[in-house]
Amino acid sequence: MVARILIVEDEAIVALDLRTRLTQFGYVVVEAVSRGDAAIVAAESHRPDLVLMDIRLQGPMDGVEAAETIRNRFRLPVVYLTAHADEATVNRARVTEPFGYILKPFDGRELRTVIEMALYKHEAEKKLRASERRFATTLASIGDGVIATDKQGCVTFMNPVAERLTGWITAEAHGIALTTVFNICNEETRKIVVNPVERVLELGIVVGLANHTILVRRDGEETPIDDCAAPIHDDHGAVTGAVLIFRDVTNHRRIEEQLRQSQKMEALGQLAGGVAHDFNNMLTVILNYTQLLLHASGNDHPWKGFLTEIRKAGDRSADLTRRLLALCRKQLATPKTQDLNDVIVQTEAMLRRLIGENNVLELRLGEDLGSILCEAGQLEQILMNLVVNARDAISGPGKIVIETRNEFVENDAVFGLAEGTYRMLRISDNGHGIPAAILDRVFEPFFTTKEVGKGTGLGLATVYGIVKQCRGSIRIDSKVGQGTSFTIQLPPAIKPGIIEDATVTTELPKGSETVLLVEDEAAIRELSRQLLLSCGYNVLEAEHGERALQVAREYAGKIDIVVTDVMMPVMNATTMLEKLRAERGELKVVFVSGYNNQGIQMETSGSATSTYLTKPFKLSDLAQAVRSILDAKA
Repeated sequence: MVARILIVEDEAIVALDLRTRLTQFGYVVVEAVSRGDAAIVAAESHRPDLVLMDIRLQGPMDGVEAAETIRNRFRLPVVYLTAHADEATVNRARVTEPFGYILKPFDGRELRTVIEMALYKHEAEKKLRASERRFATTLASIGDGVIATDKQGCVTFMNPVAERLTGWITAEAHGIALTTVFNICNEETRKIVVNPVERVLELGIVVGLANHTILVRRDGEETPIDDCAAPIHDDHGAVTGAVLIFRDVTNHRRIEEQLRQSQKMEALGQLAGGVAHDFNNMLTVILNYTQLLLHASGNDHPWKGFLTEIRKAGDRSADLTRRLLALCRKQLATPKTQDLNDVIVQTEAMLRRLIGENNVLELRLGEDLGSILCEAGQLEQILMNLVVNARDAISGPGKIVIETRNEFVENDAVFGLAEGTYRMLRISDNGHGIPAAILDRVFEPFFTTKEVGKGTGLGLATVYGIVKQCRGSIRIDSKVGQGTSFTIQLPPAIKPGIIEDATVTTELPKGSETVLLVEDEAAIRELSRQLLLSCGYNVLEAEHGERALQVAREYAGKIDIVVTDVMMPVMNATTMLEKLRAERGELKVVFVSGYNNQGIQMETSGSATSTYLTKPFKLSDLAQAVRSILDAKA
């Protein structure tokens, strides 16, 4: 590419000689001017590759002043032409960073050499500036803070993230010791942490920070960080400085804490589910034998009142068990397609009564919300628990807001949400808020800050379990003195899911068919056996799946129906039924359990040959379920 040159020379004969020589060398002369102000105009107009500038020019502006303007404004290289110059003028010219000098009179070889060297130097300078721009753009766009130092540990560079995290700007920090700008301490002991750059400069190795390091901003704000520092070497391998890269790990810590909380709740849920499962077995026995005694005793029997109280206590215990099962997402629900807004509107009057006249309830319901797959009673339980919780957090008149809308969520491994649009439910209050120290415990079962007798500590735990059972997520945001908000995200309903319960009648239905009864809890097995026998059925019994297979093989007649617990030792119901069906063909089934099993629910949903009975159950429920499945046409 041919170089384009601007000549600035006030002696016409010299200017003509330069034009002639440059043309002979193959360069293009864009213009020749004799004044400094004209040179600036020509430089702006032509943007030449090089300016040949006489130091002494006619007019009020000499060549040094014109060169300085051209250099600063247009970043163009300047080569000075001079026959003589005093020391002061030469010093002024040096400040303008000229790309060379040509002494008059000059010969062609010298002229061409200086021009080529100036053009080469200018091209190298442009590449360097482009590289610096790319480097600066990269450092400005990354999410980590970057600070560079010289070999004395003084700041030479900071990117925008480093400026934001430290509270210092580069202009202020330049030349200041890094220990002043990058002030770090241990989060737990509050002791000053040795700056990693000091070790880097001393040892010439890469050094990282210890865990629990806090960066103290210039204004005193603290940020947890993670970082590493590395040496900067010159061409000979000597350490000339260090570069420090660090990042704000606040969000990373939040995600880790959410994951730990999720794992803790999962473990607590498994424990609660196991307790509830065993408790349901005992409640089934207690409630049914109590009911039998109530029927056997007359209205004037002295024990009538005692038995009634036992039954009431049993019913309350059954309710507690259901809440524990909701916590661990093992509650047996009848999910149906629901409109979230409709459920809120239907419960609005009840919610307003709950919060009292002093508090305001505001609904902000989104349009075109779409449906979810959940039990209406569970949705109402979520609303009531969260609204009551909000009411209790308000001292004096306050405001509670229920908000819904569609919300797009990216993949969220912490909350277990796949990418997609979710139905968002948010319940907020302007109450006293929750201290950060206990914020991660609010969903734990039996944890409460209320006075003794004012709460069981299961309200929020139940909400958490129901949300998880509906394959959603829940998070809490709270600040002391500013209020609290619970945000729930529920997946849209893909298709209706309805699990029909057996219709209950007042009279126990009879039959003569053969029933295979499989139950590991001896008391429940005996209670169920007595009921089925009293209804006329022939009963075969087994305490687990393996024994049931043996009993079935020993029985030559037809087995009309299997009544089986779902969760059993040795062999569970699913495996047992697979083996039974392989030997006897299709069998009608009544599944009995107090523990959720999604696979069994899917099998019984809409099926005419099987149903699902929840513990604790009434004897009449079992009798009706057996009869309805036996009478159903496959």
